[in-house]
Amino acid sequence: MEERGFKFVDCTGATAEPLKFPSAVIIKKALIEAEVERLASLPAPENGRRVSMIAHPATGVGNGLTHGIAVSLCVLKPGERTRPIRHNSSQVNFCIRGAGHTIIDGRRIDYQQYDVWTTTPWSVYEHFNETDELQVRLTYSNSPLLEKLNVHIVDENPAGEVEPESEEAVSDRAATASPFGTFQLTEDGAWLMPYETLINPGAVALKPLHWSWEKVKAELDRLRALGKNYAGRRLYLLYDPATGRTNGTTNNFFATLTIRPANIIDRPHRHVSAAINYYFAGSGYSVVEGQRYHWEAGDLMLSAPGWAVHNHASKDEDVYELTVQDQPLHIAMGSLLWQESLKLAPRLLGVESGFLTNRAAVVK
Repeated sequence: MEERGFKFVDCTGATAEPLKFPSAVIIKKALIEAEVERLASLPAPENGRRVSMIAHPATGVGNGLTHGIAVSLCVLKPGERTRPIRHNSSQVNFCIRGAGHTIIDGRRIDYQQYDVWTTTPWSVYEHFNETDELQVRLTYSNSPLLEKLNVHIVDENPAGEVEPESEEAVSDRAATASPFGTFQLTEDGAWLMPYETLINPGAVALKPLHWSWEKVKAELDRLRALGKNYAGRRLYLLYDPATGRTNGTTNNFFATLTIRPANIIDRPHRHVSAAINYYFAGSGYSVVEGQRYHWEAGDLMLSAPGWAVHNHASKDEDVYELTVQDQPLHIAMGSLLWQESLKLAPRLLGVESGFLTNRAAVVK
């Protein structure tokens, strides 16, 4: 029989199978610390990158903790640096121990413990540890999605130093319009776009951004005043305006920093986007698809596989946490079903109007 390189899959009359959720999982602080020490004990690699990916076996190609989010544990010993690299994946970086700096396309970002910053796609970057302490970072990347698409492009040896493009050059390039027009074809809103515009879309400049934990915490702590009757979550999105209506920290992810006051229990909810929490103060538990998971400061958790019903609760002290979620990607795809309360119907956020909280009622 001739090899055709494809097959027909007859789905006539087929109905959708129920979702199979990957299990929620907690990577305990002690295991993270042991892996940090193991990485630090290794001989310095040629490229300087001491990295261990934290992978969930159910997520397939890409070594992700979810199907679309990779989490890497990155270690630099005092005096070490990494070699330059670039790739078409983007990153959210979170320093969980020590301090240091990174240089991204010529821009220096100095960071301390619990600071967050982004690495923009196809940007040349290096990490440095000029301190006397071990530097430990969690790096969240959309590389698993690109690996699944077989288009994760990594340049291990970018040539020369990269001169950052001036804002004027970016603006001039973005303003270059095709002389061949895009025009409406039908009265109900279908248009036609020429090839010249297709290969020169309007550019939105991306730049690495840095959120200091000291500054964010000062704003976050004000949310305590919302009290126990507040129906929402006490958090701030680390927002990059370049992501626009998708409410992102990068074009794939949002990162939020949350304060969860003592003895607060969230209501169960669910969303298509997957969520990963790192708890760096306090303790509590999460209920995911009916199973309870206890966590404490220093634990990393896949806390919400996509569309899994879940909620979180703090114990007798305040909780601080970083959450990374692939919501912006789903808003861009038009796939972000969100059910803020199981008593309410799901809404397709970004396509139709979403939900309201009672913040105005609890803040007088």
